[in-house]
Amino acid sequence: MPDTRAMPVPDGLVGERVDAALARLLGLSRTRAAEIAEAGGVHLDGKELGKSDRLSAGGWLEVAIPDVVPASTIEVVAEPVPGMRIVYDDDDLVVIDKPVGVAAHPSPGWTGPTVVGALMAVGYRISTSGAAERQGIVHRLDAGTSGLMVVAKSEHAYTVLKRAFKDRTVEKVYHALVQGHPEPTTGTIDAPIGRHPSSDWKFAVVADGKPSITHYEVLEMLPAASLVEIHLETGRTHQIRVHFSATRHPCVGDLTYGADPSLAARVGLTRQWLHAMRLGFHHPSSGEWLELTSEYPEDLARSLAVLQDGYA
Repeated sequence: MPDTRAMPVPDGLVGERVDAALARLLGLSRTRAAEIAEAGGVHLDGKELGKSDRLSAGGWLEVAIPDVVPASTIEVVAEPVPGMRIVYDDDDLVVIDKPVGVAAHPSPGWTGPTVVGALMAVGYRISTSGAAERQGIVHRLDAGTSGLMVVAKSEHAYTVLKRAFKDRTVEKVYHALVQGHPEPTTGTIDAPIGRHPSSDWKFAVVADGKPSITHYEVLEMLPAASLVEIHLETGRTHQIRVHFSATRHPCVGDLTYGADPSLAARVGLTRQWLHAMRLGFHHPSSGEWLELTSEYPEDLARSLAVLQDGYA
């Protein structure tokens, strides 16, 4: 459980950046303070603050300090990842097509390959902003989700892209195969997400969770499932999986969030059917709109074909 501190903003910290203020106030390193803010652990009068936001006079400050392994003990292993494809590359950023089974960055308990390690292994120099093991990472995909990720190479790109994701100006489009037939066929799921009340490693729709908004459109109805296009307005951990599970339409193969194991077995799927297939954003240097797309990987394409052929 996180150690939560709550207090009025001290007069001597009014106008300070959040990371600098927390470092002084709580005796943390500035990097650790920034990590806490980036994880959504800092609120002022109930509003979440980023690491570069400023503290205002008279506000009520709440800080949730998680129990985590210090970043210095987490090693980045430079390890090539077969099947990881470079979709776009320039001096500021690289966009990769991430295979399933690859985490965005190292973390406590994860022993598999990572995007950061894979880029290091093939000689990429990425931004040194952020925690040592998360350098260049401006957003994440679950290890069990495939698709497009952008990684910052320059410090400028890191700052601009982090702000773009926070300000929700990035277009993130996913395709998911969900059980059953969502009604209506086009709609929005607006439900707060937080830690699952009884499973620390899961998330759930909870009354005191963070605002979470998912827009969807059914592309194709099949006998046992529906192919859905999803636009994320927010980017909470497991958001798509949690929202569709909450509406009783879990992603096919997502046993963690209530999918039917017999259906997963019939289509030969060993992970959730979820793919980040389109990513659009303004280039951090030129300002031009950059949009990239990804094809379904083999396992998802094969399982979709099984359902389309009526074999499930």
